[in-house]
Amino acid sequence: MTTALASKVKARLVLALVTLLFCTRILAVHAQGTGGTISGTIATRTGSSISNARLYIRNLVTQETTTSTVNQDGGFVVDNLSPAKYEITVAAPGFAVWKTTTTIQAGANQILKIVLEGQVPTAEESHQDKTSGVSGVVSGKSVTELPLNGRSASDLAALEPGVASARTQTSGQAQRGFGNQMTISGGRPRQNDSRLDGISVNDYSNGPPASALGVSLGSDAVEQFTVLTSNYPAQYGRSSGGIIGASTRSGTDHFHGSAFEYLRNSALDARNFFDKEKPAFHRNQFGGSASGPIWEKRTFIFGDYEGLRQSQGITQVATVPSAAAREGNLSTGKVTPDATIQSFLNAFYPLPNGSLLGAGDTGIFTFAGQTVTPENYFTVKVDHKSALSSWLRLAHQFRQSERLHQDAMLRRAKSNYPSRKSGA
Repeated sequence: MTTALASKVKARLVLALVTLLFCTRILAVHAQGTGGTISGTIATRTGSSISNARLYIRNLVTQETTTSTVNQDGGFVVDNLSPAKYEITVAAPGFAVWKTTTTIQAGANQILKIVLEGQVPTAEESHQDKTSGVSGVVSGKSVTELPLNGRSASDLAALEPGVASARTQTSGQAQRGFGNQMTISGGRPRQNDSRLDGISVNDYSNGPPASALGVSLGSDAVEQFTVLTSNYPAQYGRSSGGIIGASTRSGTDHFHGSAFEYLRNSALDARNFFDKEKPAFHRNQFGGSASGPIWEKRTFIFGDYEGLRQSQGITQVATVPSAAAREGNLSTGKVTPDATIQSFLNAFYPLPNGSLLGAGDTGIFTFAGQTVTPENYFTVKVDHKSALSSWLRLAHQFRQSERLHQDAMLRRAKSNYPSRKSGA
């Protein structure tokens, strides 16, 4: 009985191990679209291939080095490289050491044709993104330094040719999603696919993700931002529109950190045409990021936090009964209003503060209601290199936001009138 039980337990353990390895391979295959690839050939000036050369590809951010050998025909392929700047070194017996630096972009294939000589390397021919796709890449430096309203990284997609914001479908609407509605190569906004580290992150309406304010926070956590407009490779599917992708930053081999705060208010704003007085507007965006090694040359961590606090006054125009109409003096004749109706009108409908309309039975009432929006965004990413020279990457993101609409007219008339709340 004990032997049979032990056999069953052993069989289940083996099955679980095989399943885990199979799932790991599937995840690795699906993640291939997030990294870049370096491939090419190594030969002499006469065209003879060098099959005993070795490549050393060092990530200048994490200082992690990847070693690769060369095929018999002098060819090599190194894939699944994180978007970053790399130093490539080629060494072969009897030849001078060859070095260069290059930047790897997400989903791109860097082609190198390396020619070695006995004394100095001559030259290499490099081609970026050897695919049929039409795409654009925005670096992490551009994401953090370009002036963006709300520091929303997704707005950078509109800088690429063939991409425009859809004017008839504004962002921040619950029925269409809260993200930036963009048309790519003439397609509808919900035909696009938004990806983060190779994973589709479209929201419930199949639109781009964003907070309740309609912005995508966490621009400091973006390593690269790519937009594929047409003819993209086979690894990108699911969508008949464009592909909008972002790569999360990884930790570095030294401890680094940054902090920021941005402030906007109504001090320099102009008054709206309908404003009786300029409504209050205050926006504070603050946060910071930090990265460093947990285990030297093996495990790295990156963390980012961004907070947003906004209070915006929005002018609204309403039509309310005039003072004469409340007393029963209508343009069509005299009536005797019911006392209950009069108390209801006086409690919930203020007197006009603008011009009267038509014959004077109604008038314009203009008021500014504050919309308060607190948001918080967190990102944590851990990269670990195992003894088998494979990488394990874990990333976690959390976003919390809500919008509180405070209607000034109703709040003055009835102090316990509840605010409306929506979250994303």
